[in-house]
Amino acid sequence: MPASRKLGRSDAAALAKGASKVVVAKGKKVDTFSPGGKAPKDCVDAMLGPTGNLRAPTLRSGKTVVVGFNDELFGDLFG
Repeated sequence: MPASRKLGRSDAAALAKGASKVVVAKGKKVDTFSPGGKAPKDCVDAMLGPTGNLRAPTLRSGKTVVVGFNDELFGDLFG
């Protein structure tokens, strides 16, 4: 998928449904969700930026989705 393609609410919901854990970082704030095969509104809302597009960076590793950047979080996840 080209990087120029904007991903919106339905794309974020699909990512959340397929994940066992969604971690959303916004600056120093980190929220963790356990969607359990669903796409909770609060989880999807957290994944979206002010324009309604999926926040960057977004990474999927197995059943874990990481949205946004936090230096400490990335250090913990990726060493």
